Amino acid sequence: MNQKLTQPGGHVRNFGLLLSPTPRGARLARLLATKQLRTWELPLDPAAHIVAELANNAATHGRVPGRNFQLLLYVVGDTLRIKVTDTRGDRLPHPRPTGPDDESGRGLALVAALADRWGVTPGLPPRKTVWAELALPAQKVPERDGAGSGRTCASYEPLTEEKAPHQAPPLPPAGRGHSRE
Repeated sequence: MNQKLTQPGGHVRNFGLLLSPTPRGARLARLLATKQLRTWELPLDPAAHIVAELANNAATHGRVPGRNFQLLLYVVGDTLRIKVTDTRGDRLPHPRPTGPDDESGRGLALVAALADRWGVTPGLPPRKTVWAELALPAQKVPERDGAGSGRTCASYEPLTEEKAPHQAPPLPPAGRGHSRE
């Protein structure tokens, strides 16, 4: 889900998706958030690190088999808000002191250091949302997103008889591989 809405006070952008609470889902959250931030032409650091930590926490500590976690990115004015909602509302996160030999437990301390603000909001049972906000550098926001306002890779060329569309070769029937003859 990717929407752009215009409000009287400015430009609002949001992006959201559901992901499996697994290491793969956490990695995908970071990759897709990075792609969306690039699309919005926003700085990747520290937002990508915060998404990675919050998604990893949702996959590790907020995991309930069969229930996804949700990633939401909002840009309102000059603020980026990152929200990760999981279904373990009974396990509220809190930073804990770690020693130099500890191999884990630094995620929320990292979020607290990187974000301008962060917190936890209880949701409808059994949910909770961990969020972080970042102040964005001043930039010019487009007034409207009209036709032709985006980037293009190449000009449109209608197909002629001389140019056939490129197609990949057909796949072999299921259960049969290619012969080496």
